[in-house]
Amino acid sequence: MVEASWEKPQTAVKVGTTNRPKFAIAGLVMLGAMIFLILSGTASNGRYFITINDLLGRSDLAGKTVKVTGAVIGSSIKFDADTKTIHFTMAHLTDNAAELEKEGGLAKALHEAVLDPDAKRLDVVVPNQAMPDLLKDEAQAIVTGKLRPDGVFQADELLLKCPSKYSADVPQQAVSQ
Repeated sequence: MVEASWEKPQTAVKVGTTNRPKFAIAGLVMLGAMIFLILSGTASNGRYFITINDLLGRSDLAGKTVKVTGAVIGSSIKFDADTKTIHFTMAHLTDNAAELEKEGGLAKALHEAVLDPDAKRLDVVVPNQAMPDLLKDEAQAIVTGKLRPDGVFQADELLLKCPSKYSADVPQQAVSQ
């Protein structure tokens, strides 16, 4: 019988060469990318919504997707059942909590905004939307969409809050039970 042996070939090991600098550079690049994404996301979404005055006062927001809040003017609400399109007008509503408190709360601020003839107004169109029950006079609307060149706000999303609907009922319910 023939005996065979195998020897592992010797490889030259370079002293002092490691992959640590490459991993450190890659780690720093990934850390920088994460910091950039966090900061850019926070800067663009730092506020949940902007006011009508903010939107109309800044030309750099035209054509960009934004969330805008305002008080719904009830007499302006129109619904086209054929195209499922809602048309309404919003009046400027402050987003400053101290001002809201000074005016007597959100319900009172919504009421005052609708009645104020000097408040800036924004016409809103919401296509392909069923008529929501909460879309009524003095409701707070938060719409997401873009301001068109003709000055009408084209909304993709509509969120409604109606504090006046519930604010008077809660204390009475608590007392009667």
